[in-house]
Amino acid sequence: MVSEYLKQNTAEYHDAAEKLFNSEKIFNKTFTLEDYKKIIGTNYLMLLHSEDKIFSSLSDKFSEKLRLSDRKKLPLIEKDLVSLALENQNESYELEFTNENEALGAMYVIEGSTLGGNVIAKQLSKTEGFDNVTFNFFGCYQENAGPMWKNFKEVLDTEVTEEKYDEVLSGAKKLYTFLLNVN
Repeated sequence: MVSEYLKQNTAEYHDAAEKLFNSEKIFNKTFTLEDYKKIIGTNYLMLLHSEDKIFSSLSDKFSEKLRLSDRKKLPLIEKDLVSLALENQNESYELEFTNENEALGAMYVIEGSTLGGNVIAKQLSKTEGFDNVTFNFFGCYQENAGPMWKNFKEVLDTEVTEEKYDEVLSGAKKLYTFLLNVN
């Protein structure tokens, strides 16, 4: 199953992202509003440079099965930028996905970030200093975070054949590399 293959082969990238964003501070309640602004700003740049490219790379089959219209996150994170008084930016980096499988790999990174983001939003909403923070991006799926992730993984595992696993992994690594180096 490609979802397991991705999980195993991107673990070091995932760990590096958690380290970059000081994720351990979220759970020991020392995460600050400045830490949160960094994580939102970086995720914003990731979405700005990738979401439209990913969605336009996917065939109608994937658009329908993944319900792409329900997965748009750029407008949500832009609301977070406004509430945090952060500025919108223009695309300034080259990021391309060479085929549909790479786009699916990149989407794996984004969908994974919203699954983890749901946990982050719940934890931070109980942390001092976050009383007035809106979690539009991290809370995007609300109680549907689990079902949306499950749907994404099922479509990936059903539609991607083993000979295409490396292409999907390439897309995931591309987006993780971008995320880790955009700052």
